[in-house]
Amino acid sequence: MKYHFIRHLVTITKHRNQVIRNGWHCGIFWHCLRHDLTKYGPTEFITSAKYYAGSHSPVDEERRSNFYFSKVCQHHTKRNKHHWEYWTDFYFGRVIAKQMPYVYAVEYVCDMLSASKTYDPRHFSGETTLNYFLARKERYYMSPATKEFVEWCLTRYRDLGFAGLKKKDTKRKYEEVSGKYPPVAIFENSCASGELPPLKQGSIIARSKEK
Repeated sequence: MKYHFIRHLVTITKHRNQVIRNGWHCGIFWHCLRHDLTKYGPTEFITSAKYYAGSHSPVDEERRSNFYFSKVCQHHTKRNKHHWEYWTDFYFGRVIAKQMPYVYAVEYVCDMLSASKTYDPRHFSGETTLNYFLARKERYYMSPATKEFVEWCLTRYRDLGFAGLKKKDTKRKYEEVSGKYPPVAIFENSCASGELPPLKQGSIIARSKEK
């Protein structure tokens, strides 16, 4: 398999720069300067360059080629606090999801908007990121407060652009939703839905299904 080091470097840098710009609009510019720095380290960069796709995350390709397990995702989400996975834990067979702190929840919104624009700039609009989140949120182990806040932010962006994501407004909304829910959510059952995407041809599981 060919490694696309330069293309991957360009993509992640474009994405990171867009997150920083988004963070400036949302009042967290200095915080976003640290965004996704682990992507430039060898653990994430080399594997991601191997599975580079351009139109979507290389993690998807890595999963389909490695029985759905992603070394990159494990490394990235447990070192970057703007991912909801960072705020999850396992205890007595339950998934414990802690509410994301304000600055990381806003960074997550900036991250999603940037990813939508970076991977599909021709079709990016105020609607695309919101629709992406709505289609997937029920299978996210995300606290209700975080989920409501993120959906509110993306809806505001769809309707008002960054004018709807001023810090005074997002901070007020965050405090409002925080008061409605406990600080953690305990998931007793799986949030799984839909079929897993097919594995790449040549994997052991794919071959066993064909016999």
